[in-house]
Amino acid sequence: MENSFRLKDRIVFITGASSGIGKSCALSFAARGAHLILAARRIERVETLATELARAHGIQTLPLELDVTNRKAVFDAVQDLSPEWRKVEVLVNNAGKALGLDKSYETKIEHLEGMMETNVKGLVHVISAIVPGMVERNQGHVIQIGSTAGRWVYPGGTVYCATKHAVRALNEGLKMDVHGTNVRVSSVDPGLVETEFSIVRFDGDAERADKVYADMTPLSPHDVADAVLWCATRPPHVNISEILLMCTDQSHATLINRQTSDS
Repeated sequence: MENSFRLKDRIVFITGASSGIGKSCALSFAARGAHLILAARRIERVETLATELARAHGIQTLPLELDVTNRKAVFDAVQDLSPEWRKVEVLVNNAGKALGLDKSYETKIEHLEGMMETNVKGLVHVISAIVPGMVERNQGHVIQIGSTAGRWVYPGGTVYCATKHAVRALNEGLKMDVHGTNVRVSSVDPGLVETEFSIVRFDGDAERADKVYADMTPLSPHDVADAVLWCATRPPHVNISEILLMCTDQSHATLINRQTSDS
């Protein structure tokens, strides 16, 4: 049986690496000996993470201050990489956000633009900067972090769900775009994951964010990173197109099993 894809000494580029799923992915790939480009807007966080992972695993790390919504900044950042760092083997396209729970016709313009710019245009910016190199080298793997929101629309999430439906379409289309090459394309689509996601969505209202995960056991960022790592380590002839990942307490977009404690 053909061996799994080995990550040791491979270059892995992770967006949104400063926290949550992106940070957990960094931890998982570092443990497999991959060298990491850790990109995020919060440079102090990724610098700290990069130092810790390099020391713990003996890998090379490169912290990168990056706003994926800025196309020029994305292309400049990739172009400025040394030839060694530019040979990205795995791209984890993780950066994304949800803002508000308004009806589609009441969505604030800043929320609309924030979600579209990050979740859709940001995704394409990073793909456009990195995938041509993969195609040229005839090797690479793009792993998008999608969402159950890309499969089911729920009240209050119309615009966010539209952006995640776009991610699913981009993922499907990208695989066709690289058809005939050895470049692989995957999507990991989680449901409820306890991260800073809801705090961002509710403008820093931690109490409201906590209620999203109350009386149930959501996924952890590590759970999602496990799925991402599994996609990345399949034998080179195996392409995992999609993984739909939910906690046991979630069965559909808004079908959540909540049980209050008896204590």
